[in-house]
Amino acid sequence: MTAFLLEVGTEELPASFLSDAILQWRSRIPQSLAANSLSSASVEVYGTPRRLAVLITGLPSQQPDREEEIKGPPAQAAFKNGQPTPAATGFAKKQGVDITTLEIRPTEKGDFVFVKKSIPGRPVAEILTELIPEWISGLEGKRLMRWGNGDMKFSRPIRWLVALLDDRILPIELVNGSKTITSDRITSGHRVLHPATVTISQAIDYVKTLRDAAVIVDPEERANIIQTAVQAAAEKAGGSTVFYPDLLEEVTNLVEYPSAVVGKFEPEFLELPTEVITEVMVTHQRYFPVFKAAESKELLPNFITVSNGDPTKADIIAVGNERVIRARLADGKFFYKADSAKPLISYLPQLETVTFQEELGSVRDKVDRIVTIADYISRQLELEPNKREKTERAALLCKADLVSQMVYEFPELQGIMGEKYALASGEDAEVASAIVQHYLPTGAGDILPETLTGQIVGLADRLDTLVSIFGLGLIPTGSSDPFALRRAANAVVNITWFANLPINLEKLLTQIATDFAAKYHKEQDKLIAALQEFFLQRIRTLLQDEKQIDYDLVNAVLGENDREYTERALQDLLDVRDRALYLQQIRKDGTLDKIYETVNRSTRLAAQGDLDFQQLEPTSLIQPELFQKSSEQAFYNALLELVPQTQAAKETRNYQLLIATLEKIAPTVASFFDGEDSVLVMDPNPDIKRNRLHLLGLLRNHARVLADFGAIVKNL
Repeated sequence: MTAFLLEVGTEELPASFLSDAILQWRSRIPQSLAANSLSSASVEVYGTPRRLAVLITGLPSQQPDREEEIKGPPAQAAFKNGQPTPAATGFAKKQGVDITTLEIRPTEKGDFVFVKKSIPGRPVAEILTELIPEWISGLEGKRLMRWGNGDMKFSRPIRWLVALLDDRILPIELVNGSKTITSDRITSGHRVLHPATVTISQAIDYVKTLRDAAVIVDPEERANIIQTAVQAAAEKAGGSTVFYPDLLEEVTNLVEYPSAVVGKFEPEFLELPTEVITEVMVTHQRYFPVFKAAESKELLPNFITVSNGDPTKADIIAVGNERVIRARLADGKFFYKADSAKPLISYLPQLETVTFQEELGSVRDKVDRIVTIADYISRQLELEPNKREKTERAALLCKADLVSQMVYEFPELQGIMGEKYALASGEDAEVASAIVQHYLPTGAGDILPETLTGQIVGLADRLDTLVSIFGLGLIPTGSSDPFALRRAANAVVNITWFANLPINLEKLLTQIATDFAAKYHKEQDKLIAALQEFFLQRIRTLLQDEKQIDYDLVNAVLGENDREYTERALQDLLDVRDRALYLQQIRKDGTLDKIYETVNRSTRLAAQGDLDFQQLEPTSLIQPELFQKSSEQAFYNALLELVPQTQAAKETRNYQLLIATLEKIAPTVASFFDGEDSVLVMDPNPDIKRNRLHLLGLLRNHARVLADFGAIVKNL
């Protein structure tokens, strides 16, 4: 078996591109090999700031031979009176086969001529020569660049190319205008620790050869080295550190031979909020902060940087980094002192100078809308006056820190500094906490706001954005969502579910959209309809993707073009969540199977009747005097037993009461259909037929309190 190495040598690659490129090759190269009938033992993708490489082991020397069946012209055109026509001879000639090997076979579109060809496998070297340029040029990324005078695009200029099939060079050429890059076995070592060129003798020796040249090509190995070295350095400094995933990934892709360097700064800077110091270190300088203990939020006046330089020059490297962070922290100290000198509410007038959206006015205008929407929510939740006052205050102050000097310099601290400045201004702790919490979640997987005040302000902020942007007609299409409206809607639903907030989203959307339409002279009904449809899509997606509910069960609780279910979902988000989760539970434990057949059969037949979905009470609807079989009376008695359980299930959202009763009466319903005393539902007598369809319709309606069983797929 054969080993193959491809290394693309470049100028320093952006860390983000390197991460994405490694993931792309890990997915695409095995697919590319499989598409060409090439198997392999392993496909290892490596990357450093100066190279992207793949090492494939266990390749065959050539493709396996294969049989290929090729479809030719219609038989009617290929043969006339049993003799081949020019169409048949031309097809045979093109395929390189004798005319006698053609076969006629039936297809959906009639009889056609076919030929079976034995195609010998091509040498693997020949195939790889064709695939390599596709692997390189097919990489996607932001801001790909041209260099030289050619049209070739890559993240950074390509400087060398290594392509080895075992120990021989595979001839590859990348043509970029007047410049041609030809493959070789020559690569580059570490810029500082091994500046000389490196010769790779065998493809399989790649990792070891580069390691000897002070380059660790495996990003996972580099990440492990970094974690071990940084933690050891933190312990040596008398503390511990935190490995922020994004920071660890970034520094891993910025170095080829990592070493940890400990730096220090003046203890006086520890008077700054911890978040300011860690923001400077992590986001701006790519340093690891040092905490006093593993779970502590108290910092030590130290930091750890991951160096790609000479470890023996650690002291010099530390001095340079100390000089940079000292200046950044000094700026932070100045901003914090200046911002804290006046109360947070005094910043509100400055928000009028910050544009939220050209047609929607300033951030100050947005704040006023948030205050109004927060009040709508507070009234729905029937908050006591003191709680409503705190919510209103938090809504009023939630964006004030955007015009502070600190947030202007460090935008990532929005909300965090708002909380700090609110406390410094003497605001209530609950109000201050809501300012930072209303931004949560900031992305997928982030924590959700834990205080009720923060939850309400967060909902109000996002609902304002959604209604306002939709009102301007800027609705997300495809993957385009510049205002992150999908994320905002997801947050509204997830916060409601997380906090079990009994809000009526349909009513809220109507109130907010009515206000917006009146102020900006927009069409209210279309706006409300678009918002409702958008939220239903998000609910459907969240139930399937985050709650892991089967798609048919989601259809059963949301309905398929069923206005009753869609209105119910938007009016009570908690109910639609609970019904979906309960359906998934009873499918898993087998209860759904026990009732599915009888309920689903009743649902299908009831569709031929005229009973509306709201009817649940049988006494005013069913005529017992029309019963002809005892199974009808038994069915009727079962419905009487079902009524109080359904009512209790609706009031308490304890749907087990409903399902337990449906399970209990399932044999009675089954006897109605198939027992010794079964009936013909579609009786010739229209009154008897209608009476029986009403029995089935009532059962369907009771089941519909949980879900539309007609949408559920059996044995999914």
